[in-house]
Amino acid sequence: MTTVATTAPAPIVAIAAPPAWRRLLTLARHALEASLIWLLLLAAWLAAARYLPLGHNPLIPAPDVTLRALVESLPELWTGTLSSFSILLPGFGLACLLGIASGLAVGSSPRLQRMSLPFARVAAPVPPTVYIPYAIAVLPTFKLSAIFVVFIGAFWPIFQNSAAGAHALEARWRDNARILGLTGWAFQRQVVFPAALPHIFSGMAVGLGFSFILLTVAELFGANAGLGRFVQYYADFADYPKMVAGILYTGLITWLAMSALDAVKRRALFWVRA
Repeated sequence: MTTVATTAPAPIVAIAAPPAWRRLLTLARHALEASLIWLLLLAAWLAAARYLPLGHNPLIPAPDVTLRALVESLPELWTGTLSSFSILLPGFGLACLLGIASGLAVGSSPRLQRMSLPFARVAAPVPPTVYIPYAIAVLPTFKLSAIFVVFIGAFWPIFQNSAAGAHALEARWRDNARILGLTGWAFQRQVVFPAALPHIFSGMAVGLGFSFILLTVAELFGANAGLGRFVQYYADFADYPKMVAGILYTGLITWLAMSALDAVKRRALFWVRA
């Protein structure tokens, strides 16, 4: 009788989490890396404000002067923020709705691609700013004109990325959907849309950045309020501390909006997290 030697299974080794001090050290290092460029720019700003004086109303106001101007202007800036978002949200929201729906439909249909993509290749590269004077002349109010310009600027990136995401759907997923009897709206909602979401969010991020740029430019033409109007108004009166404060505030609002979109993206695309 022969005996068969058996080997005991390897023990499962639990990986201990890094200690709290190491996690804090990592977070501090990442924060320092993220703020390094800002610190360098702040140092350059301080040096320029100190060693390049340009009179009583300098073109490069000191950081403390700009901070005081920012605090004094917060009520006016908040009113301008509400005015700007009353233009941004309808334009960007409509661009998302129509851009995603039409992009998914075009990306899923070879016939629609042959019909639509040649037109898109011609229309998409046209700078949306060229529409601003015409939109102001044709549409009844400035607000509608600005919403239209924001919509045009955000629509094409969202449409193109949505179409690319739908077009990139793997053939085996299409075959499995046919086997399960998914067609039409059910196929778009349950298969194409989830697969194209990474591309869709990429297009939305680009479109949101364009929306802020075009919103600010449009407000320079005839708005009575808004962040772009705030900067232009105080530039006309050579109040450079408030002008710079308005630029920094606009950058902060843009960053917060982009961060909010990124948070939604991370929550929606939980399956692609690293």
